[in-house]
Amino acid sequence: QVQLVESGGGLVQPGGSLRLSCAPSRSIFSIYSMGWYRQAPGKQRELVATIFSSDSTNYADSVKGRFTISRDNAKNTVYLQMNSLKPEDTAVYYCHAEVTVFPFHYWGQGTQVTVSS
Repeated sequence: QVQLVESGGGLVQPGGSLRLSCAPSRSIFSIYSMGWYRQAPGKQRELVATIFSSDSTNYADSVKGRFTISRDNAKNTVYLQMNSLKPEDTAVYYCHAEVTVFPFHYWGQGTQVTVSS
């Protein structure tokens, strides 16, 4: 079974930067989009950013201008560059891939991002 493997989380001070990476355990096909969600304690999981097969992108209003999503098609890898981090960005970040064939969705296990002084 394909798994999405995230890396790059950690502890950073407010105003700092982190880069998250996500790669599948083996090649996946028919990708419609890849993206990142996050879930803070006591809150629902929310969309952070998505990049589509057309290369168009979508961002949550709270991260626009600070976060950038990109991908390496040859590696099916997606990245999230996070700049000017704020304490409210603290959450577990999950990688997601939507494909056009069964099982339609893949999720990673999550990586913790903590923004604190």
